[in-house]
Amino acid sequence: MSTQQAEPESQEAPEDPEMKGAESPQERRLEEKDDGMVDERAEKTAELEGETVLIKVFRYDPEVADKQEPRFDDFHVPFTKGMTVLDAVMYARDEYDSSLTFRHSCRQAVCGSDAFFVNGRQRLGCKTQISDLEQPVRIEPLPHQEVVKDLVVDMDHFYDQMHTVEPYFQDEDTPPVEDLEEQRQSPENREKIKMSSRCIWCGACMSSCNIAAGDNEYLGPAAINKAYKFAMDDREGEEIKEHRLRILEQEHGVWRCQTQFSCTEVCPKDIPLTEHIQELKREAVKKNLKFW
Repeated sequence: MSTQQAEPESQEAPEDPEMKGAESPQERRLEEKDDGMVDERAEKTAELEGETVLIKVFRYDPEVADKQEPRFDDFHVPFTKGMTVLDAVMYARDEYDSSLTFRHSCRQAVCGSDAFFVNGRQRLGCKTQISDLEQPVRIEPLPHQEVVKDLVVDMDHFYDQMHTVEPYFQDEDTPPVEDLEEQRQSPENREKIKMSSRCIWCGACMSSCNIAAGDNEYLGPAAINKAYKFAMDDREGEEIKEHRLRILEQEHGVWRCQTQFSCTEVCPKDIPLTEHIQELKREAVKKNLKFW
């Protein structure tokens, strides 16, 4: 079964930051973190101390008769300072219902396994503070992906799309082993691609993309960003770069992007995904590649 739909997003593209001098989404988010958010969080934390937080968690299990119909279960979780969404669902599982199922691993916002749909937005459970959210906190699996059980979605298609772009370094002329030497990257080139290398494969961007929701063959922002990382790496050479661009300029590649910025808005690592897609479009045009 497919889970619920994301909240409707505006079809109107934001103004081009370069043209209008506006801040990019990730710049706005970073400024918010530095501009009073710490004080606001401390105030909300003080308000919640000693209180319980109501979380409404999506439940579904095709193998259990009374859980085959999707529903939400309510859990009242004692609030503790610094509590995250992942902390809350772990408490609910440990104290109330051991059958509550979800993925998590590192709890440091680097493994990407605990991406949920929280209060109508794709977020990492371990990174999202309960004190930053309106209550009750509604926790659902990522939209537009098949639900396996409770908050767990099938990621196979996402991984397939990531592997389609050949996400590994390729050298045009690999010398014999005895002649191998370190391939150094210039600081300028490293600076250009460093944000693209921050992807943690959480799938939040893919889940937020309306185009990916309607076109199952669309590569999607995560895979295109992964391709950007290698296509812009000067060490791979022009022939490999052209090979990557041929993958990206296919019918369901970069030209499907409608510049809605939803992927950039939800990326937990602040990667400028939309900008990377637009740059690859420009590269494809410069190479005189066909497009639809």
